Amino acid sequence: MFTDFFFLLRFYGVPVTVTEWLALMRALALGLAPAGLDQFYAVARGILVKSEAYFDQYDQAFAALFKGIETPPQIEDEVWEWLANPLDMPGLSDEERRLLAAALEDLDIEALERLFRERLAEQNEAHHGGSHWVGAGGTSPFGGESRNRSAVKVAGERRYRGYRTDQEVGVRQFELALRRLRQLSSRNEGVPDELDLDETIEETAGNAGRLSLVWRKSRKNAVKVLLLMDVGGSMHPYIRLCSQLFSAVNRSSHFKDLRFYYFHNCVYDWLYTSTRMTSSEAISTRRVLLELPCDYKLIVVGDAAMAPSELMARDGIIWWGFGNDEPGIEWLRRLRRHFDHSAWLNAIPQADWDHAYGSVTIRKVREVFPMFELTVDGLTAATKKLMVRY
Repeated sequence: MFTDFFFLLRFYGVPVTVTEWLALMRALALGLAPAGLDQFYAVARGILVKSEAYFDQYDQAFAALFKGIETPPQIEDEVWEWLANPLDMPGLSDEERRLLAAALEDLDIEALERLFRERLAEQNEAHHGGSHWVGAGGTSPFGGESRNRSAVKVAGERRYRGYRTDQEVGVRQFELALRRLRQLSSRNEGVPDELDLDETIEETAGNAGRLSLVWRKSRKNAVKVLLLMDVGGSMHPYIRLCSQLFSAVNRSSHFKDLRFYYFHNCVYDWLYTSTRMTSSEAISTRRVLLELPCDYKLIVVGDAAMAPSELMARDGIIWWGFGNDEPGIEWLRRLRRHFDHSAWLNAIPQADWDHAYGSVTIRKVREVFPMFELTVDGLTAATKKLMVRY
């Protein structure tokens, strides 16, 4: 059961390593947690989970393994078994075994096992107070985690579901991700309007302590962004998500310039300044390419799911009364060639890209643009990509 927890954590997406697992062994041997699940829950999470973004996955793994079990004695037995043969832990890769062997070189396993047994021998009854063990009223920072509820019940509540970064984003998270697109530069025009603290200290020291303020021109974000958003049709289920992105973009005031246009399914000869996409609100795609230099960072938001003819065929556009002389894929390639930095954000979860409706066109679009799913992790990866020229 105990070693199963290691692999169950990985199954649920917690990136736990053998080095952290070894640290947990040391913690148990030092008596940071007795054999009860409440304390083990807190100590193991503190050692094995590197970010609160994985708290929910940790709770899922913990509840799945220990559901219906309050204090399994197997924890003690399996810790001793592991200490006896740490390199025999099943399921490890050759590289992980090499790293584990290196970590064990400086560790006295016999001393660790002896210390573990001594600590368990000291814990013969419920513990209240003190600092040596984790207890109901001790001074250890791990104490009191469950607040009179079992650790399994606490884990089963999944209180940290909102901390996950592989879920859909909100307006605030969009804003934070967009702020990562920063390329600071000093303006040549204007007067110095920002205190240069380092130079002020230098000048003041040079004037024998007489205050001498030094000002400099403030640095501004030089990033320029072009946002293209797919609306209508298969994007309708994601209208709330796209509205959040639109709100975040409109509230962003730190870009040097920000342009956004709309399209349906694929970019063709025309882009639109409104979601109504009427002819009076159309602007030539070719004109956009002529007006905007290549240093704009292009972000395309859409599911890339459409009939293959809409992407690959001439006159593939499905709007009544409209036609396209060139296939949509050619316009996408033209956009990619023109802008030095571009990324496609897909509202469909990445796990579904290969079997969702439109999987053929999704694959074709991925051959043109680096594609990321529209989650916090995906958006973070996309912003990093947008800051590196390929």
